[in-house]
Amino acid sequence: MPGQDVGTRLGAAEVGAGLGERATLVQFSSAFCQPCRATRRTLAEVAGMVDGVAHVEIDAEEHLDLVRALRIERTPTVLVLDRDGAVVRRAAGQPRKADVIAALGDAVRD
Repeated sequence: MPGQDVGTRLGAAEVGAGLGERATLVQFSSAFCQPCRATRRTLAEVAGMVDGVAHVEIDAEEHLDLVRALRIERTPTVLVLDRDGAVVRRAAGQPRKADVIAALGDAVRD
């Protein structure tokens, strides 16, 4: 799951929403992407289970500069950010709930 952008920092301006107090799940989606819908549900559920975790969905087609900068090649792509906005994990494709929870373990620091 780690990729070339691990350590890259994203802020509220880049993702278009406030970051979570402990971590942020950033999902790049496209309008007709069926796995994106299931990913949205999974990430929203996990964010609701873990205090201080936010889920932000970004329309890849509307944010092409960011997509290019991060080398997003397919949707869905999920970035897990720590509280400072640093990318700690990355995955392309529909993630399993258990994998999302495990990835949050790398991001959440108390």
